Amino acid sequence: MIKRNYIVGIDVGTAEVRVGLGEPRPDGTVNIIGLGLSPSDGVRKGVIVDLDKTVESIVAAVEEAERMAGFKVESAYLGLKGLNMELINNRGVVAVTAEDREIREDDLERVMQAAKVVALPMDREIVDIIPREYIVDGFDGIRDPVGMLGVRLEVDALVVSSLITSLHNLLRCVNRAGITINGLILQTMANSEVFLSPDERDLGVFLVDIGSGTTEIALYQHGKLQKIAMAPIGGDHITTDLAAGLRINHLKAEELKQEHGTALLSIADSEPKIEIKTVGSNELRLVSERELTSFIEPRVQEIFQIIREEMIKMGWPYLPPAGVVLHGGVSAMRGIVEVSRQFFESDQIRLAELEMVGIQNPTYSTVVGLLYYVQRYQPRMFIQERGKPTKKRGPGIWQRIKDWIYDIVD
Repeated sequence: MIKRNYIVGIDVGTAEVRVGLGEPRPDGTVNIIGLGLSPSDGVRKGVIVDLDKTVESIVAAVEEAERMAGFKVESAYLGLKGLNMELINNRGVVAVTAEDREIREDDLERVMQAAKVVALPMDREIVDIIPREYIVDGFDGIRDPVGMLGVRLEVDALVVSSLITSLHNLLRCVNRAGITINGLILQTMANSEVFLSPDERDLGVFLVDIGSGTTEIALYQHGKLQKIAMAPIGGDHITTDLAAGLRINHLKAEELKQEHGTALLSIADSEPKIEIKTVGSNELRLVSERELTSFIEPRVQEIFQIIREEMIKMGWPYLPPAGVVLHGGVSAMRGIVEVSRQFFESDQIRLAELEMVGIQNPTYSTVVGLLYYVQRYQPRMFIQERGKPTKKRGPGIWQRIKDWIYDIVD
């Protein structure tokens, strides 16, 4: 097997685990060579509720990507959702130590360490530090100060912290799947690399990810991530409404939502031609798109109401100049843009478009964004999964007994 230079990204979502493999190109792009997908049975509303099932899902997705790429994955970058995350604005200041006053890489390392000095509650720890801009001797707006001359170096940084328990449960699952974690990446940062233009990030835009269990609202302005919010509502709530309203099982409701779901009642077909079988009955009956939409539209409106409330909390009672960019599973539903435009009373709303070479399926958009983010910024790992060595994949009963004993001792 030939050793190749590759990047791996893992997205552990509420509905699915996605894995992407890519080879960096000299022009800054990434050649997608492997993709993997597996149902995420151990995650509910973005939180791990079953470690073993989550490990199995990660292993299955990784192995599928390995078969496509033709080699074994040993390490990966892990995407983190905004749930349980907190953003803190902080500054770090250091003196340039070189005699010739040239700023070097070690000066950047020291100023980033200085930015890490922030008071956190006992149940949180720093996941990442994202530099917004550097300031050299009072001159701001500098993106890369290495090689410049100066006496005083500052960084305006965004410190990302997470709840310790939820974060380390996720890290433990990836480690037990046999994967070493190279770095942690806030997923909205990765998504912005794929879905937002530099002009949108500069003018001001909301990037809204309506997923299965959660909805993430991120504000970008002046070219940088400013604020982020999470709402514990998403596509699973629509599926539950359909299942209860039509008296069908959850799997059939999810299938109906994906194949016939419409967010706007006025564009739904009123002809009954969709076959369903209610729970407790063997008889088939026909329903229309309009009947399905009568359950879907109210929940979609509730989701947008919550999104709007979060935007107001961020200080935006009206949409920013570049409006809103929607992505995530629910955004693919027919009529979603029309509903959002009616709700916000604005035409500045669009669906995210995936224009990366080698991939057309929006399901993998986040992992593709992870690969591009790594290629451009090469994030570091600030923390490690404590006290737990990497396990081989597919642990048998004896390995599980060892893990259990290890956890007791640990």
